[in-house]
Amino acid sequence: MNLDDVARLATDLDGVRESVRGGRRGWYVDGRLVARQEEPTVLLARCDVAERTRLVEAAPEVFSVAPRMVAHGKVLVDLDAVSEAELAAVLAAARRYSAR
Repeated sequence: MNLDDVARLATDLDGVRESVRGGRRGWYVDGRLVARQEEPTVLLARCDVAERTRLVEAAPEVFSVAPRMVAHGKVLVDLDAVSEAELAAVLAAARRYSAR
Protein backbone atom coordinates (compact mmCIF):
# COMPACT_ATOMS: atom_id res chain seq x y z
CA MET A 1 0.00 0.00 0.00
CA ASN A 2 1.09 3.61 -0.45
CA LEU A 3 -0.13 7.11 0.39
CA ASP A 4 -2.24 7.26 -2.77
CA ASP A 5 -4.04 4.12 -1.55
CA VAL A 6 -4.53 5.81 1.83
CA ALA A 7 -5.96 8.87 0.07
CA ARG A 8 -8.37 6.77 -1.98
CA LEU A 9 -9.63 4.81 1.03
CA ALA A 10 -9.74 7.76 3.43
CA THR A 11 -11.54 10.18 1.13
CA ASP A 12 -14.17 7.53 0.40
CA LEU A 13 -15.19 7.88 4.06
CA ASP A 14 -17.95 10.36 4.87
CA GLY A 15 -16.60 13.87 5.40
CA VAL A 16 -12.90 13.00 5.21
CA ARG A 17 -10.76 15.49 3.33
CA GLU A 18 -7.07 15.47 2.49
CA SER A 19 -4.77 18.32 3.49
CA VAL A 20 -1.02 18.89 3.53
CA ARG A 21 0.33 20.33 6.77
CA GLY A 22 3.99 20.71 7.58
CA GLY A 23 4.85 18.97 4.31
CA ARG A 24 2.95 15.81 5.31
CA ARG A 25 -0.23 14.45 3.80
CA GLY A 26 -3.07 14.06 6.24
CA TRP A 27 -6.76 13.20 6.30
CA TYR A 28 -9.23 15.07 8.49
CA VAL A 29 -12.92 15.05 9.37
CA ASP A 30 -14.36 18.36 10.60
CA GLY A 31 -10.80 19.61 11.09
CA ARG A 32 -9.87 16.69 13.35
CA LEU A 33 -7.07 14.32 12.44
CA VAL A 34 -8.02 10.89 11.12
CA ALA A 35 -4.59 9.84 9.83
CA ARG A 36 -1.39 11.40 8.55
CA GLN A 37 1.88 10.51 6.94
CA GLU A 38 4.62 10.02 9.54
CA GLU A 39 7.30 8.76 7.16
CA PRO A 40 7.21 7.85 3.46
CA THR A 41 5.82 4.37 4.23
CA VAL A 42 4.42 4.87 7.74
CA LEU A 43 0.96 6.18 8.54
CA LEU A 44 -0.22 7.46 11.92
CA ALA A 45 -3.90 6.72 12.55
CA ARG A 46 -6.08 7.72 15.48
CA CYS A 47 -7.73 4.99 17.51
CA ASP A 48 -8.67 4.27 21.08
CA VAL A 49 -6.03 2.64 23.25
CA ALA A 50 -7.91 -0.68 23.55
CA GLU A 51 -8.17 -0.98 19.76
CA ARG A 52 -4.50 -0.05 19.39
CA THR A 53 -3.51 -2.78 21.83
CA ARG A 54 -5.57 -5.32 19.90
CA LEU A 55 -4.01 -4.27 16.58
CA VAL A 56 -0.41 -4.37 17.85
CA GLU A 57 -0.90 -7.75 19.53
CA ALA A 58 -2.59 -9.25 16.46
CA ALA A 59 -0.12 -7.95 13.86
CA PRO A 60 3.08 -6.45 15.33
CA GLU A 61 4.71 -6.56 11.90
CA VAL A 62 2.05 -4.10 10.67
CA PHE A 63 1.08 -1.99 13.70
CA SER A 64 3.25 -0.35 16.34
CA VAL A 65 3.35 2.43 18.92
CA ALA A 66 6.18 4.93 19.23
CA PRO A 67 7.19 5.63 22.83
CA ARG A 68 6.04 9.24 22.49
CA MET A 69 2.53 8.03 21.57
CA VAL A 70 1.92 5.58 24.42
CA ALA A 71 -0.39 8.00 26.26
CA HIS A 72 -2.28 8.97 23.08
CA GLY A 73 -4.88 7.22 20.95
CA LYS A 74 -2.65 6.70 17.92
CA VAL A 75 -1.14 3.75 16.12
CA LEU A 76 1.56 3.53 13.45
CA VAL A 77 0.78 1.52 10.33
CA ASP A 78 3.54 0.08 8.12
CA LEU A 79 2.20 0.66 4.61
CA ASP A 80 4.61 -1.91 3.18
CA ALA A 81 3.06 -4.62 5.38
CA VAL A 82 -0.63 -3.71 5.74
CA SER A 83 -3.30 -5.27 3.54
CA GLU A 84 -5.94 -3.14 1.85
CA ALA A 85 -8.65 -4.66 4.07
CA GLU A 86 -6.66 -3.91 7.25
CA LEU A 87 -5.95 -0.36 6.11
CA ALA A 88 -9.59 0.27 5.19
CA ALA A 89 -10.72 -1.02 8.61
CA VAL A 90 -8.16 1.12 10.49
CA LEU A 91 -9.12 4.24 8.53
CA ALA A 92 -12.84 3.65 9.12
CA ALA A 93 -12.20 3.20 12.85
CA ALA A 94 -10.01 6.32 12.90
CA ARG A 95 -12.75 8.31 11.19
CA ARG A 96 -15.31 7.19 13.79
CA TYR A 97 -12.88 7.96 16.62
CA SER A 98 -12.09 11.43 15.26
CA ALA A 99 -15.71 12.36 14.64
CA ARG A 100 -16.87 11.77 18.22
